[in-house]
Amino acid sequence: MTHAPKEAAGDAVVRKKPWYRQLYVQVLVAIVIGIVLGWRWPDLATSMEPIGTTFITAMKMLIGPIVFLTIIGGVTGVADLKQVGRTGVKALAYFQVGTIVAMAAGLVAINLFRLGDGVHADASRIEVSGEAGSYVETGEHQHWWEFLTHIVPDSVFGAFVEGDILQVIFLAVIFGIALRAVGQVGEPIIAGVNRLTEVVFKVLSFVMKVAPLGAFGAMAYAIGKFGLSTLTSLGSLILLFYVTSILFVVVVLGAVLAAYVRLNIFQLLRYFKEELLLVLGTSTAEPALPGLMRKLEFMGAEKSTVRLVVPTGYSFNLDGAAIYLSLATLYIAQATDTSLSGGQQLGLLAVMLLTSKGAAGVAGGGFIALTATLSTVGHVPAAGIMLVFGIDKFMSECRALVNFCGNAVATLFVARWESGLDLERARRVLSGEIREAEAVAQSVPAQSDPAQGADEQAVTGADVPGARLAEGDGAVPANR
Repeated sequence: MTHAPKEAAGDAVVRKKPWYRQLYVQVLVAIVIGIVLGWRWPDLATSMEPIGTTFITAMKMLIGPIVFLTIIGGVTGVADLKQVGRTGVKALAYFQVGTIVAMAAGLVAINLFRLGDGVHADASRIEVSGEAGSYVETGEHQHWWEFLTHIVPDSVFGAFVEGDILQVIFLAVIFGIALRAVGQVGEPIIAGVNRLTEVVFKVLSFVMKVAPLGAFGAMAYAIGKFGLSTLTSLGSLILLFYVTSILFVVVVLGAVLAAYVRLNIFQLLRYFKEELLLVLGTSTAEPALPGLMRKLEFMGAEKSTVRLVVPTGYSFNLDGAAIYLSLATLYIAQATDTSLSGGQQLGLLAVMLLTSKGAAGVAGGGFIALTATLSTVGHVPAAGIMLVFGIDKFMSECRALVNFCGNAVATLFVARWESGLDLERARRVLSGEIREAEAVAQSVPAQSDPAQGADEQAVTGADVPGARLAEGDGAVPANR
């Protein structure tokens, strides 16, 4: 009898939510409503832009602190600093190989189908103006080596003000190493970082409650502004990009996951359905970053590995952007009757490996990288980006989705490489044998321990980050 209240509390946690309260269902419905509104009432749909942009801005507001705190937590959570360097080197090596394969996929696809042949666009008569003009100007003045010098911020706070994730990562790694190096002096600060991480995730949970509204606003604006008719003008190019991206995820990433990590790509995609729908609705992978980290840790990937690899991958492992960059570059070359030999295309690939990193985390980064590539090589006119500018919005969703999938697979790959993945647990989680709600319920402290009373209330009543899983030393947000 004395355990009845505890069992009731546990039951409250395990009980599955009604389908209409599931976040992924709400986001999916919001996306459909946004598409219908944009199609039938474009003027009204266009006025929904502030709803979508406000949500995305709110998420970007938190990305910097989340990346900074989680990387520090990952670095300080490693007993040996040499492991931090080893993990980082392995991650960067995987990122580079993955980027090369993704770019090669784009080159092969556009060389096979040659969609630009027959366009015969005169580059000298292409007018570059508006937002595209600013991207071209930025890209033309960007050098391939600038991402190396730009990674160091002008000030500690400048990186957060400008939202430059590369600079935030640099600061976080430096601070994390310093905290480990000073020993016991840094322990209170490390504890404070872990507590502050929980607070930031709590704020994130408040923002995520309006995710369906944000997805609705972003999708309604996109369809209302550009119209479904835009798809018909360059529909074949959009279709080729989507098919290439799908094949890359299923075949390439699926093979990597199956051959080395021994997991199933389709089960992984189902596991991340909430995050994938959020990315689809907002056209950016940033809102899904916290959920990706949380679920990877829950799967059994070592926390320090997740918190080092995922944020870094968001700047260095952009598979979707890599496919787009190579495909768009060759399309522009074909459309402007610019002949490129096999050697020149390989040279383009080498340049793109560097220019793609230079625009990471920057507004319009895809076009800036594209222009920087064309300007560096000099064979293909930079003004040609106007040929693909109009359909970029319809390709951004796919880029973000592939980027997200690539980072999930990359983290699992590196975790397995570092012997930091509980493979049996990962399989059970992906198969649905272990669910987050049930794990949280099992971790509720005993009722007889008064010191844990506050934690019990937080776990049983919360549906937001902060609930601690059993046997874990870090805060793992509950599944939303």
